[in-house]
Amino acid sequence: MASHRKPRTRTAGPRTAPVVGITTAALTSIALLSQTATAAPSAPQKPSLEEVQKKVDTLYHQAGVATEKYNAAKERTAKQQKRVGDLLDDVAQRTEKLNKARQELGTFAAAQYRTGAVSDTATLLLADDAQDYFDQDQLMSRLTSRQKKAVDDYQTEQAATTKKRTEAAKSLETLTTSQATLKSTKRDVQQKLGDARELLSKLTAEEKARLAAIEKQKQEAARKKAEELARQQDEAEAKRKAAEEASQTENPDTGTGSGTGTSSGSTSSGYATKAAKVIAFAEAQMGKPYVWGATGPDSYDCSGLTQAAWKAAGISLPRTTWDQVKVGTTVTTADAQPGDLVFFYDDISHVGIYIGDGKMIHAPKPGANVRVESIYYMPIHSVVRPA
Repeated sequence: MASHRKPRTRTAGPRTAPVVGITTAALTSIALLSQTATAAPSAPQKPSLEEVQKKVDTLYHQAGVATEKYNAAKERTAKQQKRVGDLLDDVAQRTEKLNKARQELGTFAAAQYRTGAVSDTATLLLADDAQDYFDQDQLMSRLTSRQKKAVDDYQTEQAATTKKRTEAAKSLETLTTSQATLKSTKRDVQQKLGDARELLSKLTAEEKARLAAIEKQKQEAARKKAEELARQQDEAEAKRKAAEEASQTENPDTGTGSGTGTSSGSTSSGYATKAAKVIAFAEAQMGKPYVWGATGPDSYDCSGLTQAAWKAAGISLPRTTWDQVKVGTTVTTADAQPGDLVFFYDDISHVGIYIGDGKMIHAPKPGANVRVESIYYMPIHSVVRPA
């Protein structure tokens, strides 16, 4: 029997619209993603020349700090090597004395053996703990005075030799540490300098020319400050001389005796004589290359030059800037005299020799030679008069 139900009519319209909308959105997203994926990545922004120079200057400064650390480690290592050598020589000498003392005891033991008895001395030499054996009164009472002296000498040398061997072993450990520090600081210096060279090597010829122009501007600004300092010092010196002349006019007898004024003048003259030798030596080194860790005669680092220059005047300075700054009297920049040492940066990692008129002779940095420069080229830490 046939069904009387009406067949359902399916309408496609209302259900196709959302499908079309979703498909359009998906295609749009895919297209955007595809564009993003295929787009070339943006190149990293190249640093400006000012940023490059700042970075290079920072690397050279850090290399200077590492150089002074290297100098200090090298000095410590050299001292430690000498100490170890001295201790080992001492141990060798004491061992020889110990062997002689042992031979003398052996002579006594052999003599007693020939008499037909096992000697106390032989027993002593074979004992595990000699001190306990020495503490036995019956042995000591049977030894002659010469034998007692031989035993005492043996004990003394044995104790002293043991002590020196212990000292030598500890010194060798310290030396090993110093040598490790030396190698580490050397690597640090080389790394900083390598980074600086790499930065500079990436510059074009035009960029290098512009960088040189920036450097020239920096030097010019420092030169003007030096000229101003020279002018102020000249004015101060003129006023001082005028005051002296006025004082001599009012008191013509002043300065003819042996008062404090004459002593002060003598001290100033003595320093000027030494300073002249220092500057003469420094001038003779002009044009020689800066080499980190070098102390001459063919190349120098900054503290190596100042040390060698003052040595020419008969004054021994320590090796590093950090120790040199502690030697002598600190004066103001305005009172700086030729021969004074000018130290730079808060960490005191650079030093130069003041020659007057706001200028100095110094070993600047790797790639540069010993030269004259304004003391205002770098931030001044202090001025020290060594002698």
